[in-house]
Amino acid sequence: MGLRVGFMGTPDFAVEALGALIESDHEIVCVYSQPARPKGRGHQVQPSPVHALAEAKGIPVFTPTELKSAEEQARFAAHNLDVAIVAAYGLILPEAILNAPKYGCLNIHASLLPRWRGASPIQQAIRAGDAETGVTIMQMDKGLDTGPMIAKDSMPITQETTASSLHDELAALGARMTLTVLDRLARDGALPAEPQNDEDYTYAPLLTKEDGIVNWEQNALWIDRQIRALNPWPGVWSRFGGTRIKIIKAHVEPESVTDPTWSAPGTVLSTNGQVFCGEGSILRLELVQPEGKKAMDFASAVNGGYITAQERFS
Repeated sequence: MGLRVGFMGTPDFAVEALGALIESDHEIVCVYSQPARPKGRGHQVQPSPVHALAEAKGIPVFTPTELKSAEEQARFAAHNLDVAIVAAYGLILPEAILNAPKYGCLNIHASLLPRWRGASPIQQAIRAGDAETGVTIMQMDKGLDTGPMIAKDSMPITQETTASSLHDELAALGARMTLTVLDRLARDGALPAEPQNDEDYTYAPLLTKEDGIVNWEQNALWIDRQIRALNPWPGVWSRFGGTRIKIIKAHVEPESVTDPTWSAPGTVLSTNGQVFCGEGSILRLELVQPEGKKAMDFASAVNGGYITAQERFS
């Protein structure tokens, strides 16, 4: 017999799980999502991706700006849920909300907790050079991603992994794991959980545009991870001759310079995209985007006069 499930989520990451739940044997009683906001160049007010899917499927959608009021908490409790699934919702859940469903609230978190608690686990795992990451389904408590863990599954991070590709892979993994967990809950009426070791936690803070500024004193490996971690947002960039250049794709060259004082970090060594970085390392830029222009390969940026060999990024 299926469960009465509430779903709380907002962005594309949460859509995959909601879609899987809609196709399952469980009853999706209600969906909670962030209020509609202006988006795109036209700044037209649009519902969130989760809101749009739920509405298309005829599921009641609620978009409160907060859940602290007695009125909102009473409305949530009135749904008489067995469990609520939370995925990148964006609002803090008070204890009255956490405790309202029969089995509480379960969170789909895009990391192997307790590593990367917080808002940017996907990006931080890539930027830190982690060999793997994954998804944790946890029982929510009043802390920030601190609840006991019900299920974990991992996947590798390769030298080709970007935040965009990893986002999609983890969203799909989280959806599959959620169905498995809910089916087990429906069958057994309980979910064994393992407490997190708080001594092992790392924090993934909210990203800002400043995270995308390249420091050419860093080695090429670190900058490459930064580029892949912050694609598509906030993006990685540097200035060349006063023009802001977004760096979309690059790779680390196998060779390095034995004398790290040979050239200044940020110097474009050749028209093939090689840039001198910290510790004598070399990064080859493949795809760039000068401000106000479309993305182009490095040769096109040179031919267009946006980048010049033997000059420096600043």
